[in-house]
Order: sequence, then structure tokens, then C-alpha cells
Amino acid sequence: MTSIRTGDHDRGTEADPVSWLGKKGRLTAVPAGRRTRRRLPHLLVGVLLVLACVGGALWWTTSAQGRVSVLAVARPLSVGHILERADVREVELAVADTIVTVPAERATAVLGRPMATSLGPGALLTPGSVGPAAVPGAGHAIVAVALKPGQFPLEVAAGSPTLVVVTTPSSPGSSSLPESGQTWPATVTALVRAESDQTTVISLQLVGDAALALARVPAGQVSLVMLAGGER
Repeated sequence: MTSIRTGDHDRGTEADPVSWLGKKGRLTAVPAGRRTRRRLPHLLVGVLLVLACVGGALWWTTSAQGRVSVLAVARPLSVGHILERADVREVELAVADTIVTVPAERATAVLGRPMATSLGPGALLTPGSVGPAAVPGAGHAIVAVALKPGQFPLEVAAGSPTLVVVTTPSSPGSSSLPESGQTWPATVTALVRAESDQTTVISLQLVGDAALALARVPAGQVSLVMLAGGER
């Protein structure tokens, strides 16, 4: 009689869920289906990284094409100053077609020429910034004021936008003088610090009527407030 053995041999032919594990549970082979599922997230991450790099390169190229290198003022400059290389620096910015600037490669066209106006640090240089004096501007006048320490900020320089403030009440019977608290917007065109005393003479450009009114204010009765660039 033929006997049929069952047991270990038969069990070996059954599907073993961990048949791909070796001895002591060590990984010997990964089924093809499992390998595919494990690689899919890595492939997606790689595709996303490639897309991000391509998008960044396109953005950088587009931005760079819209930027130019132009000249800006590096330190306070007053009218008549002969422009030197140390007076300017190169800046890159997106400049609209309507803004007239001096390209960095054309620096030799403006260096060695006198300043036509006063400019402060950071101001963009334009072709009209150099040449014959362009101050006072149309409808404006320049008046000088002698100020003591404490009547103006130490940071004031040629090109600084300021506010002139009358600080002392007018004398009785002087109705023609500006009242205390009267203010006028002005731009510093030049300043000279006296060596003999602490007086500083500051030239201010104002609207014509305001310049005349300021000229009537007695010495020592005005102060300057420095404003942010372009603020009035």
C-alpha cells in the first residue's frame, strides 16, 4: 500500500507570506510589486525637484533681463562739485523706460563734470545732474541761514529734504514777520561750517515767497527738521 506523506513537504508548497525573508528575518529579496510601490514616492519627489529647478531658472533669467546697472550717489554732493569716481556707486535695479538714468558703463560721460544740483546719498544720477548749475529751480529761490548746534540735525547734508520751522515768537509790532510755528519745506543746497565759531551757514532752496519770508526771520529764530527722502 502506498502511503502519502503530508506535513513539512506539503507545507512548503503553500504560499508563505514571509517566504522572501531569509533566516533570522533578514531581507533576501523584495517582490517586484513591493519594489515598485517603494520607488514611486522617490520618483515623484525627483520630478518635483526638477520642475522647481526649471521654474527657478526661468524666473531668474526673466528678472535679470529686466535689471540694469546704473550710477547712484555715494556721498552728499553740492552744486558745482566736480564729480569723481568715489562720489558714485553702481546699483542694479529694474528701471522703467520713462526713468532717465546714467548706465554704469557710461560713467566717463559724467565724471569730471560739475554738479548741476545738490544730491544726497542714494539718489540716482541723471544726465541733468551734471553741467551748468540748475539751481535755483524755476519758481524757487535760495536763502542762507546761520544756525547753531541744536538747531539742525548733524546728518543734514547737501540734497537733504528739510522743514524750516520758526521757533521764536515775533516781536510786538512786527506783524510782517512770520509767526512762531510757521513751516516751509526746503532742500539743502550747500552748507559750510565756520572754523572760528560753532555757526553753520546752510543754503536752502524754497519756493520764492517762502524764501523771502524766511529771509525776514531774525537770526537764531529758526530750526531745521530733516525729512525722509522724497517726503514733504
